[in-house]
Amino acid sequence: MKKLKSIGNKVAPIIFVLILLILWEGIVSFGGIEKYIMPAPSDVAKTLVKDFKIMTPHILITLYEGVVGFLIAIIAALILAIIMDMVPIIKKAVYPVLVISQTVPIVALAPLFIIWFGFGTLPKVLVVILVCFFPIVISISDGLEGVDKDLINHFKLMGASKVKRFIHLKLPYGMINFFSGMRIAATYSIMGAVIGEWLGGEKGLGVYMTRARSAYALDKMFAAIVVIVIMSMSIFFIVGLIEKAFTPWNNKNTKK
Repeated sequence: MKKLKSIGNKVAPIIFVLILLILWEGIVSFGGIEKYIMPAPSDVAKTLVKDFKIMTPHILITLYEGVVGFLIAIIAALILAIIMDMVPIIKKAVYPVLVISQTVPIVALAPLFIIWFGFGTLPKVLVVILVCFFPIVISISDGLEGVDKDLINHFKLMGASKVKRFIHLKLPYGMINFFSGMRIAATYSIMGAVIGEWLGGEKGLGVYMTRARSAYALDKMFAAIVVIVIMSMSIFFIVGLIEKAFTPWNNKNTKK
């Protein structure tokens, strides 16, 4: 029964998406909508196949920017979260600043990075870092802080040092939150790179979409969106696999 329920949970969204695509195709094909206003899914698929070779260099650049920024954000967030946990005064000083920083629109910062660092990959990587850093550092910080106080007291009674309490109790406990933040950030990584590319650059899916928009080639824009979704979900899926490998104690990842 549980197996059938699990299969149903996976099949349901696929069926729903297929229904939406069929409705979209029918409305565009039989509704008299001009394709330069709204291309049909079949047109998007044809464009994706036809222009994939042209898109490949743009895809590789965007993927590079997204992955590099994502990895740097993970490392920086992990280091800062550990420091904030070890030194509470730093957390009290930095945590509000992190929250306030999220009120600044990334679209407003990206042009500044381009002015400061040029039109290369660095400004785009910085945008990805900013987009991905916050959910990761907040998630792991809250996870480290949320460890059961009774467990901490038990470790203290056993004579465990602060470092040992962190390595053997807090870090494993916080890893679940850490990966939750990583999954959220994974969906933002490619988007952050594309936002940076929209505002200036020579290559990348953001540049490709800007050129397609200027030519009113909406089928190419939708094709780029499909690629962005696939790339983002692939990174999300990889993070999920890594989570299963590194958190076997997580009940959600263990077979019953």
